Amino acid sequence: MPVTSDVTRAADGDGDLPINELFYSLQGEGGLAGVPSVFVRTSGCNLRCWFCDSYHTSWDPTHAWMDVDDIVEAVAGYDRADHVVVTGGEPLLHDAVVDLLHELDDRGYHTTVETNGTIHRDAPIDLASVSPKLANSTPTAERDPAGEGEWAERHERDRIDINTLSRLVADYDHQLKFVVTDEADVRDVEDLLVRLRDRARVPIHDDDVLLMPEGATRERLAETRDRVAELALAHGYRYTPRLHVDLWNDAPET
Repeated sequence: MPVTSDVTRAADGDGDLPINELFYSLQGEGGLAGVPSVFVRTSGCNLRCWFCDSYHTSWDPTHAWMDVDDIVEAVAGYDRADHVVVTGGEPLLHDAVVDLLHELDDRGYHTTVETNGTIHRDAPIDLASVSPKLANSTPTAERDPAGEGEWAERHERDRIDINTLSRLVADYDHQLKFVVTDEADVRDVEDLLVRLRDRARVPIHDDDVLLMPEGATRERLAETRDRVAELALAHGYRYTPRLHVDLWNDAPET
């Protein structure tokens, strides 16, 4: 199992970043799947996907506050890892993430930032792992984990920012990672790609488009995995596993 570090040492509100988890594991998704990495998971998100696999960073955010220096020290404690994944929630919400990324870059780490693509920051990012949220993510009345219906309109309004997406793909090495379950979702992907290719200053290659099955548990992945693999084959996009779910199910700190 992955090994966690202690993120409870800073009092709430006393630090630079709200940290939900900081741990060592294998990258589970995308082009670097299987690479040993340190994960720095911030809390807080500007969207509310109904299927969020990090519920305690979005719907019910929990965290402790840590200074950037303490985060970097904790990362350095995992001396076998050269890769750091800054994730969330939405890590680019936080101004101090830029300072963290500069400190990690100065120490020679490869950094991946997992983002929903609605916020751009000028920072040293080696791989922008951009996961634009499709219509299938909106928390409808039937699929609202909070059961309050307050987020559907806001999420639907804010989930795609084509100008920000075009800046991210132009400024950083990137992968576009989409959570899909069926053909309708792939049509949504392709409609978005048409808009993005029309706006972006750089080519958007099919090789950089990854289809990922929806599912935060082994049981749910068993329902979606094969179908999404077939969709990737049919449309010529890449398929990405959710390796951490296959290995550790929905355990925290994976």
